[in-house]
Amino acid sequence: MVKILDTTLREGEQTPGVYFDPHIKLKVVELLDQIGVDIIEIGYPCVSRDIHSAITRIAPMGFTARIGAHSRSLEADVKIALDCNISFLGLFFCVSDERLKQYSKTLAQAVDQIAGVISYARREKPELTIRFTPEDTVRSQWSNVTTVAKEAVRAGADIISIADTTGYMIPGSKRNMYDYVKKIKDNLAAAELFPEIAVHCHNDRGLALANALDGYRGGADIIDASVMGLGERAGIVDLATLLAVLSTDFHLEGKWKLERLPELYQSVSKFSKIPVPDNFPIMGRNVFTHCAGVHSHAVIKNVYHYQSLEPQQFGRTSQICLDHMSGISAVHFLLPQIGETDIESDLERQILETIKAVGQSGRVVDADELKYIVRLLKSERECNHSSQ
Repeated sequence: MVKILDTTLREGEQTPGVYFDPHIKLKVVELLDQIGVDIIEIGYPCVSRDIHSAITRIAPMGFTARIGAHSRSLEADVKIALDCNISFLGLFFCVSDERLKQYSKTLAQAVDQIAGVISYARREKPELTIRFTPEDTVRSQWSNVTTVAKEAVRAGADIISIADTTGYMIPGSKRNMYDYVKKIKDNLAAAELFPEIAVHCHNDRGLALANALDGYRGGADIIDASVMGLGERAGIVDLATLLAVLSTDFHLEGKWKLERLPELYQSVSKFSKIPVPDNFPIMGRNVFTHCAGVHSHAVIKNVYHYQSLEPQQFGRTSQICLDHMSGISAVHFLLPQIGETDIESDLERQILETIKAVGQSGRVVDADELKYIVRLLKSERECNHSSQ
């Protein structure tokens, strides 16, 4: 069964301007653990003392998820990470010809360095889960990737992560994640090596989720994600959208406590100072809101006319919106919800006209405002009747 690695607190902190205080990291870790995420990357301990301290304090707190740190393939960096009491270590090193030239290293030298660091981490902490990522995997030379992947596994790596570092892959094209995952699994299996395969997909082309699912279909065991897809540049796979699709479309219902997602997203949004876009899948304010008159009329009778997901499983509810696009059926449906059960049809029309006028100013009428619209129009009508 697929595992989820959340990297909101590591990759997410690579979003410009985003930093989570240690106590906020603890809250996010707690929520992720309650949701059922398998691995949680808390940060990159070499970046700062505060990040190192946060990982060290949180890692031993008894969470079900494996708590991890990120590190370059340098023994000094790995030692710092291991000092944080982690149960998961993510190592990375780019082995493309272009980067090796930049490092002034041969492939053999890079392989020796990577294997040596993995062996060191394994000796120091035998129970540690070790992931190795050939950074920019999918644009690196295939022979370089397979050579280093094999030696990394032989040295003690449990996971090989396929990193689409620049959002380069395109489903259905010659460069697709489905084929890449199958090919690397087959290549390693031919050498009698069977690590777990992870996919880390960036969203530069808007295809991170599609590529991650393509990789899963190809046999990936682990998918990386973050809240709101936070991360470098356009970010990575959004956690809530990934879990929603896996749960509803890949028959993994019940694996995760999806009803905890709203609290997680509210917390990350608040402390990252990045709002969840209104039209964002699953967690956006508008995703289960129906606006246009035709839509509202249909969903009042059967919500699935214009909805293919069950909002309650994500801690959400379906809503009917009142604005300039509304029709009389929406008004008729919502009036009883504010205690108005005896409204004449011509007054309903007046209420709708007022709602449309408000909507044309760029606002939505909520339940509280609707009460006062009704109250004012009813009072006006009573005054007109009494003056006649």
